[in-house]
Amino acid sequence: MQVCAAPPFAADHALSCDARWQPHDLLRLRRLPQFDGEPAWVRESFECTPWAVVRRALAADSFVAIGLRGVERSRRYGTWVHVDDIETAVPPETLARRDPLAERNALPAFAALASLQCDTAGALAGFVWGPTGSTGFELATQAPTVTLTSDLDLLIRAPERLSRNTAMQLFNHLQAIARHVGIRVDAQLETPAGGVALAEWAADKARVMARHARGPQLIADPWAPAHGDI
Repeated sequence: MQVCAAPPFAADHALSCDARWQPHDLLRLRRLPQFDGEPAWVRESFECTPWAVVRRALAADSFVAIGLRGVERSRRYGTWVHVDDIETAVPPETLARRDPLAERNALPAFAALASLQCDTAGALAGFVWGPTGSTGFELATQAPTVTLTSDLDLLIRAPERLSRNTAMQLFNHLQAIARHVGIRVDAQLETPAGGVALAEWAADKARVMARHARGPQLIADPWAPAHGDI
């Protein structure tokens, strides 16, 4: 997040994450509390598109950490909402087979997604996955957020150990699609330790960066036990 609100609870109460909502889930909200010092664009953006994304940050009971987005890439704002203000939750995997509006499907990010949707026997077959970032946001909200240069960001659920060989196959498959449409296709593995870039795990590094609600950490094994909540 470029800017973040002060939490609406005492810092020592931010001890966990509500398992009902996972990082990258999109939330339609009934209301958004106003915080001191919030950027001017936040209120207008929320009134047009009352959606937010679950972000990796600890929260007190009955709160969820969220991120809001504006029209410009630089406009990102982190805050928290009460669970009673959540109307609908849309996980990335529910968007994997969703199509954009007809007049938008030629955009490279949507073209890349369409290639993955058609490739039912490809490297992603058997995985639970879905689009995140601007592509996922537009598919969930119908708000035009994808541009000609937008990347396609993906989340791949990886609750069980992924071999380096399988990771490399996945990475190479996605890079071939990226080269074909002329944009970046970036995938993140959702592991028990948090979010790990597919590219890092496929590269056979000794340690990889795991993005966790308690903060990023370099680890050797994202599937080792007792990493805590994500």
